[in-house]
Amino acid sequence: MNNFLKSAGIVLGVIVLFLGLTWVIMGNDFFLYKFFAPKVEQVRRETFEQSKAYNQGVIQELQNMQFEYAKADSSHQMALGSIILHRAADYDLEKMPVDLRQFIEKLKMDQMQPMQKHQAAKKNPKY
Repeated sequence: MNNFLKSAGIVLGVIVLFLGLTWVIMGNDFFLYKFFAPKVEQVRRETFEQSKAYNQGVIQELQNMQFEYAKADSSHQMALGSIILHRAADYDLEKMPVDLRQFIEKLKMDQMQPMQKHQAAKKNPKY
């Protein structure tokens, strides 16, 4: 009976040791993943943003928006201009064709003028 308890204790100890080692290794993988995954994803994102397909896609989308802006009436142009500026905000202007860059810069200026008028009206209220 004493040998049986010793054998059962050894078997149970081996199982607990095996489970403990498995937990440490799997936990280590999780913590390593938690540490390295954001860095790997950042590299993937930067690589994607430098790809030819991404750059051509963004430029084509902005040119399509520019065309829609030109076709729209003045009431829709303000909304479209805001959308175009929002979409172009994350993209490097130096990578754009000259005409598209000038269009974006013109939109920025047009968006700034109503803001400046609004700020001037706030400073000099007419009662």
